[in-house]
Amino acid sequence: MRRRLPVSNAHEMEKSNGKPQSSRICFLAALSAMFWFLIFYFHFTVLNADPPAYQSKVPVSFDPIPSNIQHLDQNQDHNKNKPLPASHSLTFTPHLKQLVTRHEPKDYPFFRALKTAENKSDPCGGRYIYVHDLPPQFNENMLKECKSLNLWTNFCKFTTNDGLGPPLENVDGVFSNTGWYATNQFTVDVIFSNRMKQYECLTKDSSIAAAVFVPFYAGFDIARYLWGYNISVRDSASLALQDWLMKRPEWNVMGGRDHFLVGGRITWDFRRLTELESDWGNKLLFLPASKNMTMLVVESSPWNANDYAIPYPTYFHPDKDADVFLWQDRMRKLERKWLFSFAGAPRPDNPKSIRGQLIEQCKKSSVCKLLECDFGESKCHSPSSIMQMFQSSLFCLQPQGDSYTRRSAFDSMLAGCIPVFFHPGSAYTQYTWHLPKDYTKYSVFIPEDDIRKKNLSIEERLKQIPPETVKAMREVVISLIPRLIYADPRSKLETLKDAFDVSVQAIIDKVTNLRKDIIAGREDKDFIEENSWKYALLEEGQRTIGAHEWDPFFSKPKDGQNGDSGSSSAAAAKNSWKNEQRDHS
Repeated sequence: MRRRLPVSNAHEMEKSNGKPQSSRICFLAALSAMFWFLIFYFHFTVLNADPPAYQSKVPVSFDPIPSNIQHLDQNQDHNKNKPLPASHSLTFTPHLKQLVTRHEPKDYPFFRALKTAENKSDPCGGRYIYVHDLPPQFNENMLKECKSLNLWTNFCKFTTNDGLGPPLENVDGVFSNTGWYATNQFTVDVIFSNRMKQYECLTKDSSIAAAVFVPFYAGFDIARYLWGYNISVRDSASLALQDWLMKRPEWNVMGGRDHFLVGGRITWDFRRLTELESDWGNKLLFLPASKNMTMLVVESSPWNANDYAIPYPTYFHPDKDADVFLWQDRMRKLERKWLFSFAGAPRPDNPKSIRGQLIEQCKKSSVCKLLECDFGESKCHSPSSIMQMFQSSLFCLQPQGDSYTRRSAFDSMLAGCIPVFFHPGSAYTQYTWHLPKDYTKYSVFIPEDDIRKKNLSIEERLKQIPPETVKAMREVVISLIPRLIYADPRSKLETLKDAFDVSVQAIIDKVTNLRKDIIAGREDKDFIEENSWKYALLEEGQRTIGAHEWDPFFSKPKDGQNGDSGSSSAAAAKNSWKNEQRDHS
């Protein structure tokens, strides 16, 4: 406690020769001068200083995620954390919203990354990718334990050759002599990550990165634990990844909104809605961190904004442009004796499936080739037999698989066969980065109800298309081949852009546009996440959506919650696994 000076002593000091009083005045003057010096120093030196690499001078909030999250409550209400709409809107408090408009661009921690695009002498300007160096538990260790990746077959053979699988021999002359592999449709995790190692604009300086890649094998992770494991085990790697990422300085730059990862399965494997042990999959895409990141999957959700669809891997993985050009020329010159074809099995347990009707129509037609993929039909699981059928057909029927999409669509286009789709979710609203928005240029669309209720004749419908139109459509399909395939990860195409290149550029554009919107203080207040599929169809510069002819196809499932998944989607994912078991039986 501070003690008071006795009055008598103070009086005696005043009566002395005055030196103590003079010293006090000098002390107070010096103290005042120091105070004003500090004020001016703070104003001119601290406030006008450049911001550090990973921290903006004004802390703009990009997400509602607390920085000290270590785990998630297993009983939390998922509806309390609504997914952030990726690149479509920003979340600011009113005070911060006013501050944003007054910021200088250089105040933002990603400003240096944006500036690299202005350096015309740098071929990587605006294209740099920073790759997180994840602990091996998130990727490499899974490959070492490849026998556990599939319940019914030894998956190790499919992880060879950087994820391409064993080479295919060209016994029947269906393939090229090189570049063909027995690739599993769910290995895009490792293929994509290995392709990233060949990307020409990698950087170890995250401050100049246009985007940040997270090489987590999300599809392999969930594949290990879907059958016979509780939800704690299924979620463990996803939760650990979230904790690891959110402690990194790179995360703080945009709260993860510049991060992306790959999950080589359909989105429903990562969208478990409840904490019930009987519910399907894990909750990776519902975690707070994942709602800010972008996840690339082989089938995306039409009602969510944090995932985007990329092509299933095919059997063709060329290591040079010439191999692609030779294949395209060969597909142009082929004689196709079948008007249309179908490879697939009926779905008797699914009353909404039209596969049974397609099979019956094909059997009755003299211009249709059918490969029935039921039990014991080995030809349907032979890459050579499938590709040979597609190469000899003008049109290839591509109804929904166990979910919206199927790998067969990409195998058929690789063969120069014009796909016939029956649901817009099978391609048109999925692969918007890789396929033209005008679907009539490369495909035929026949609504499912035309088959289910009107019993429309597919043969008659296809015969109505003029030969010159068919030729033009086939040429578009063949021209699309480079952007639908994944080049050999151990090399790189010279001039052509493959599915990996297209995806990475789309991510860069997405993050760059978001950063520019943040600097400009733009906010899309009208964004509706459950209509995410509509935004993907907008032309450049468009922001407003309205009623669409495909609305009936994407009405929310009544048995689900929030339209994110639901029992119908979970059942589709589970059926996909059951059919994978059948394929390997």
